[in-house]
Amino acid sequence: MYCKNHPNREAEHICKSCGIQICTDCAEESRPGEYYCFQCAMLYTVSDAGTSIVDKKIARRKKASGKLEKKKKRGPFYYFVFVSTALILVMWGVIIFGGKKAPSREMDYAKNQRVFIFMVDSAVKRYAHYEGNKYPQQLPDLIPKYLSLREDQLHYLNIVSYERDPKEGYRLSLTNPKPGGMNIIIFPKSIKHESS
Repeated sequence: MYCKNHPNREAEHICKSCGIQICTDCAEESRPGEYYCFQCAMLYTVSDAGTSIVDKKIARRKKASGKLEKKKKRGPFYYFVFVSTALILVMWGVIIFGGKKAPSREMDYAKNQRVFIFMVDSAVKRYAHYEGNKYPQQLPDLIPKYLSLREDQLHYLNIVSYERDPKEGYRLSLTNPKPGGMNIIIFPKSIKHESS
């Protein structure tokens, strides 16, 4: 038996695909013990590469479907997240929609004179900030831009005594402090207490 491509050489292998007899120079070993002629070896490598790509795609799809099946299984962590989320949503619902309403803004300044004096002080400081470090001539100048009082509440300004001071800037105190209590005197940069 002689090689089909080289008639002067003796054939040592047979092509696994087409079955022709080939010599050692013409044979290409693809796997141990498997020999192909040159043409069949080319076809085999091209078709093997193609099938391997297709096989890889099929394997990926199987793997992905297996992952999907694994993702569908829900463990204790999933239930923990679900319950925690539900509790958080319920708490926010109670905070936003439930509970008591905020107290009304109405306040009797005659009873809370100390609150009112600090409210007027902050209004005077806002006035000075926005009017170029000038203090108001009188307290009604603060209304309505810096101190929000309605027309029926203007009499509360009589609770506070306000005087412009050339050294300090202004002096703010209670007109009628409680007997035996401390009178608060507010200056722009300090607060003093005097016994009444």
